[in-house]
Amino acid sequence: MSLLGWVFFGLIAGWIANKVVGGQGRGCFLDIALGIVGALVGGALFSALGTHVFMRFSLGSMFVAVLGAVIVLAIYHAVAGRR
Repeated sequence: MSLLGWVFFGLIAGWIANKVVGGQGRGCFLDIALGIVGALVGGALFSALGTHVFMRFSLGSMFVAVLGAVIVLAIYHAVAGRR
């Protein structure tokens, strides 16, 4: 899937990840932006592992995007929550 595809999935995945992680008042737009980063990270990780089944628009690629977004959001909330 192209970079633009992962960004599109990141928008949706960021919103879903915000609901999973539980937004802590930092803003929906920040969580969506981090979701885009998470989707790109998830896509890159699965590509690096050689898993090509997720390289098209499918439920599996949405799962990868949401998983990456949840990981990035959880890390961000853990680090930013300590300030």
